[in-house]
Amino acid sequence: MAGRVVVITGAFGILGQAVAKAAAAQGHRLALVDFANDAPAGLPAGEGVLVLGGVDLTDAVQTGAAMDAVADQFGGIDALLNIAGGFTWETLQDGSIESWPAMYRLNVLTATNASRTAIPHLKRSAAGRIVNVGSSAALKAALGMGAYAAAKSGVHSLTHALSEELKGDNITVNAVLPSILDTPTNRADMPGADASTWVAPADLAAVMLFLASEAATAVTGALVPVTGRV
Repeated sequence: MAGRVVVITGAFGILGQAVAKAAAAQGHRLALVDFANDAPAGLPAGEGVLVLGGVDLTDAVQTGAAMDAVADQFGGIDALLNIAGGFTWETLQDGSIESWPAMYRLNVLTATNASRTAIPHLKRSAAGRIVNVGSSAALKAALGMGAYAAAKSGVHSLTHALSEELKGDNITVNAVLPSILDTPTNRADMPGADASTWVAPADLAAVMLFLASEAATAVTGALVPVTGRV
């Protein structure tokens, strides 16, 4: 099979699906990992696709088993795209204090576990890549975005630290910082907004796949804004 081996976490979500479809169109072999058990219709399928549902990425053991399964199936891992995450909007005074550790687990811990267990396999790649999903909201948190923005700030710091750690191993580590993604949920939550200014999932996927490509060898430790016209 031609193409690089690309692991996509959170692959069953809107952005994950967009990235999976774009990666398949480029001829890559895919491992589609998600906490949900059942993959949505329309995901890439076939000989070059491994679907791993029901994987709790907050659990280091489950995550490691998933990465090992990918490497066993395809002979290695070339790129890890950490899309798995979560979001909440609530003020500190009126919200639940449990949202803070929950946002950490869903956004930082999932990326940390996936990266840590993929690194031994990425080191064997000729051009290892890790691409995380941060957020432009983490640069200046808006009302109700405290827990989410704090967690995404953790993803940004993870990106910087890992890029320094892996410089000598031919592995680059970068993050994309989207603004508002154009998804059905966001359209329903903000019916009066101008969605034409938001970021299309396919456009964000294109940036992520560039950073995951062999062509992006000179880019590491970057937090790349992908903000549309917001």
